[in-house]
Amino acid sequence: MDEFNNNDLTQNVEDEISITDKMVGVLTEPSSLFQKLSHQKPKVLDWVFPILFLIIVSSVSRFILMSNPQIKADAIEKQMALVEKNIQEAVDKGNLSQEKADEILEKSRESMEKGGSLQQILTVVGTLISIFLMFFILSAIFYLVAKITLGGTGTYSDAMVAYGLPFYILVIQIIVIIIISMSMNKMFIDTSVGSFLGMENNTLIGLLAHKLDIFSIWFYAVVSIAFAKMFKSENTTKYLITFFALWIGFGILMFFAGKAIPFMKLFNM
Repeated sequence: MDEFNNNDLTQNVEDEISITDKMVGVLTEPSSLFQKLSHQKPKVLDWVFPILFLIIVSSVSRFILMSNPQIKADAIEKQMALVEKNIQEAVDKGNLSQEKADEILEKSRESMEKGGSLQQILTVVGTLISIFLMFFILSAIFYLVAKITLGGTGTYSDAMVAYGLPFYILVIQIIVIIIISMSMNKMFIDTSVGSFLGMENNTLIGLLAHKLDIFSIWFYAVVSIAFAKMFKSENTTKYLITFFALWIGFGILMFFAGKAIPFMKLFNM
């Protein structure tokens, strides 16, 4: 009889938590939400939907921002600065002639300025692949930390839910970025102190300045709470300390790794 009542209670709790309730719960009562979810079987929709929502909003935001001539010009100049830096390094090392470098720069600028439908589609596809790839990798890293280092009892599916649902916070961040960029006629890639001060993240100080972002801090605070609840821990504080240390530490590690292997920059949190 008790077993029947417990199953019935679990089913009632599950029925009460809709997609919108989960979205609101992540933003307002993450501890309560993930406490309830920890007693349910993880659902693929709980991490797929927030990620797809993020990709859609991110793609729409790019279209909105690129429709503003000043913002588009600012974005192109920032991209060209990175391209020029990489090409100049190749020239200095003797791997590329100056004539060839100038030709590549000219074609790069023309491609960015045209920004045709094909390029937009490729950007969306690239965004989709990179976000899902990073999601699975980082979910695995957080899972191993929660399971091995912190002694949690959750599964990889629990980890995907714990890491995926907080993506709604990143959706709000993108909306705020659109508002800020449109109001200042300037391209912002995040809402960090580094961006507002115009600092590049290619230096260690710049990287740390870009970590000082209210939405990033909010996101990882909720992720920490989510893992603590999904992995049946009574000590949320140790998850907060561990995950924030992992976020900052992994970022610094990838920063130095990216100096040697540029591709590694893609794996920064």
